[in-house]
Amino acid sequence: MSTSKNNSLRIVFMGTPDFAVETLKSILEANFKVVGVITAPDRPAGRGRKVQESAVKQFAVKHHLKVLQPTNLKEEVFLEELKNLDANLQVVVAFRMLPKAVWQMPEYGTFNLHASLLPQYRGAAPINWAIINGETETGVTTFFIDEKIDTGSIVLQKTEKILPDDSAGTLHDRLMKLGAELVVETCKQIEAGTVTRHTQDESMELKPAPKIHKDTCRIDWNASMEDIYNHIRGLSPYPGAWTQLVNDGKIDQMKIFRTEMEKAAHNYNVGKLVVEKKSLKVAVKEGFISLLELQLPGKRRMQVNEVLNGLNLEEEVHLR
Repeated sequence: MSTSKNNSLRIVFMGTPDFAVETLKSILEANFKVVGVITAPDRPAGRGRKVQESAVKQFAVKHHLKVLQPTNLKEEVFLEELKNLDANLQVVVAFRMLPKAVWQMPEYGTFNLHASLLPQYRGAAPINWAIINGETETGVTTFFIDEKIDTGSIVLQKTEKILPDDSAGTLHDRLMKLGAELVVETCKQIEAGTVTRHTQDESMELKPAPKIHKDTCRIDWNASMEDIYNHIRGLSPYPGAWTQLVNDGKIDQMKIFRTEMEKAAHNYNVGKLVVEKKSLKVAVKEGFISLLELQLPGKRRMQVNEVLNGLNLEEEVHLR
């Protein structure tokens, strides 16, 4: 896999999560030479605080690639190590913001893969926000990095439909593969000297994609049925939309991952939880949101029929 026919490009790859692994894998399969991989430092995670390596590091080590894990991208020691790799192109996928000293270093520049059709959905969570906002189309973009976040000149774009039942997880997986193909295509154009750059068009109304916080994830049952549905699937499987379950004098936080919409007239208060034929549904303004997969405190993610087997619900139970 690491045998190189395309000797003119010497690539440093920068990335951390699984989304980036697919691109690194595709770069190697296209026989480009990867001279180094930059990824996040190992960090303790989980209840046992066991030190975990990033998905990109695990892949890079398995394929005998040189790995650097700087804590500070401006440190002279790291900049010297990076320079010594003698790369002429840097490829960035799901990493952090780079200082100018890093992104301007290679001869052919540094380009980034972003999971949206820029300039729309600049920011940390483009996949989530596209679904939350009810978009029917998104895509992937490669662009050369400049001083600001996600504003550089565009190289290539590919579109992808957002299906009515897509979650952030299913869309993530399709964009991951589409993005990997786009990065390889971009590398080929740079190597051939045929790459073109297009300035981002900022004349339209731009929708941002800021980092998702816990407050962002709370469900507003007073919103429209469609907005609630999109909010839940746009945060599934991670970080997960949540609500409060008020039952028998207790308040528990509950995460909801998969739902269906049911338009119907009813006389329930918004947020009322209705048990009906081994199903759970929440009363909203235009009908009901049927709960299909959810997670209670200290429990695993479960189908609704599993949840009902061990849950006693009082008459006044509701979500808020």
